[in-house]
Amino acid sequence: MGCETATNFQYSRGLEGVIAAITSISCIDGEEGILIYRGIPIQVMAKNSTFEETAYFLLFGKLPTRTELDYFIGDLKEHRALSEHEIGCILNFPKDAHPMDALRTAVSIMGLNDPMKGAESRDINLRIGIKIIAKIPSLIAAFDRMRKGKEIIQPDSNLSHAENFLYMLRGEKPDTEDARILDIALILHADHGMNASTFGSMVTASTLSDMYSAIVTGIGTLKGPLHGGANERVLKMIKEIGSEDKAEEYVLNALAEHRKIMGFGHRVYKAYDPRAKILKGYAERLSEKNGDMKFINIGKKIEEVMIREVGKKGIFPNVDFYSGIVYHFLDIPTDLFTPIFAMSRVAGWVAHIVEYLQANRIFRPRAIYNGPVDVEYTPMEERG
Repeated sequence: MGCETATNFQYSRGLEGVIAAITSISCIDGEEGILIYRGIPIQVMAKNSTFEETAYFLLFGKLPTRTELDYFIGDLKEHRALSEHEIGCILNFPKDAHPMDALRTAVSIMGLNDPMKGAESRDINLRIGIKIIAKIPSLIAAFDRMRKGKEIIQPDSNLSHAENFLYMLRGEKPDTEDARILDIALILHADHGMNASTFGSMVTASTLSDMYSAIVTGIGTLKGPLHGGANERVLKMIKEIGSEDKAEEYVLNALAEHRKIMGFGHRVYKAYDPRAKILKGYAERLSEKNGDMKFINIGKKIEEVMIREVGKKGIFPNVDFYSGIVYHFLDIPTDLFTPIFAMSRVAGWVAHIVEYLQANRIFRPRAIYNGPVDVEYTPMEERG
């Protein structure tokens, strides 16, 4: 028989170490704790760039001129507003739905009304991708306000991507510092190599499905607690611990019981995640600004104990660990943490999809069969 078996094929659980694509978009050196976007270190992008410029860079492969960036920002702003149909659908979503479920459905609804959704042209896919990048913040904010019984706020074209999201969510314009910190968080989350949600979206796109379907795949994949959903669980853990003096006991007990400490460890990084280093600083800044050091002190104690106990195994904080504290002080509800991840990562998804489709080949991995062979069919009347 010609079935693949463990004796004649090598199996890599979770596709670990398997090369699935060639990309020029981002690169991770997990041993050294380095992340670059198209050759530029993430620290440089976070310090100097904006989310809009970063998205352009990922999508088009070069830093934009002022004219190109202004045009791109104008394009994003043009597509921010929700249609009456989209608002009507959101108003009918269950108020107790998880925001990631609402976002996944809302992006599908966007696709229903787009006559170009099935096109294979690179330019059209970029146009659709930009439209989705622009509208996801509006969808997230609209759902959150709907479930709270508040009026949905349409976007303000005078505000940046990050400012506008906080405005639509809160109902008032944010201060400059809050908006810039969210902007940096979006830059840090925009792309991260061949992660699960990026790979998932590329698998869908490789069938020559449409951009909306591919992004819905990315959202569904990101939702999981082993991927984007981890940041929600980090803040819940910190709240459960309750105080800095209880953190060490909690961590030691969890390690003894082989329970996972959310926000630590990464499939790729064996060093400190560079994004976590940046977010830690902003978590400290926001804690000081708000006069509330409780969460950051618990977080830093967890980090201290974890590095002492398992740092030698290459387990350090990842991007999820401090992002939750940052979002908490930006007045963002805990269950919106993962949708905000999607709000950023969609730029990376679109970039990878468009890049892969230029030399597309449908993904078709193989599986090792370990079931029986030569089983006889038993007629219904002879089955006990």
